[in-house]
Amino acid sequence: MQLVLVRHALPTRIQPGTVNVAGAADPALTELGHRQAATLVTALAGEPVEGVYSSTMTRAVQTLAPLAAALGLEPVRRADLAEYDVDDPHYVPVHEMPRLDPATWERLRAGLLPAHVDVPAFRARVVAAIEAVAEAHQGVSTAVVVAHAGVINIYLAHLLGVERELPFPLDYTGITRVLCGRDGRRTVRSVNEIGHVAPLLAEVAAVRG
Repeated sequence: MQLVLVRHALPTRIQPGTVNVAGAADPALTELGHRQAATLVTALAGEPVEGVYSSTMTRAVQTLAPLAAALGLEPVRRADLAEYDVDDPHYVPVHEMPRLDPATWERLRAGLLPAHVDVPAFRARVVAAIEAVAEAHQGVSTAVVVAHAGVINIYLAHLLGVERELPFPLDYTGITRVLCGRDGRRTVRSVNEIGHVAPLLAEVAAVRG
């Protein structure tokens, strides 16, 4: 079967002190992010998608919504697909980090998760979650998982035996494909396909200025 792993679309920034009821930042998509999410409908048209999954975080749920509606499939939300920042009280989109959070930005550029993350626990949670999706869809089928850059990266690092926690730059709504054999073999077919969303990524760069 094929896993299609999608990074969420562009979310809003949540300043420190502006939190949801649970006390953690959970940003929604921007208007541009909603337009990015809509490109997944045509990008994955004609593929034999049998299941659609997302993390429980709003930016992932909203990114999946147009595709799920177009396919007529009920999304499955999994808390174990949440990003490493799920409990953080604020959220700065990656493209704004060089200006607003340079220390975290330098760690990400070096392929490292933020210092407060329990990397082994995060890796174990993510790998188990994505493997559970693969196990639920045997045969010639496709499952789409909308998650986060850290989630997708640490799964790829696990598959490829890469020591860096964040080996790849992943764009908003970028698509990564992994082929999963019945015998347990996992083959990374592509990383960060962005042809479907390239013009809208250019708009992010323009906003960044």
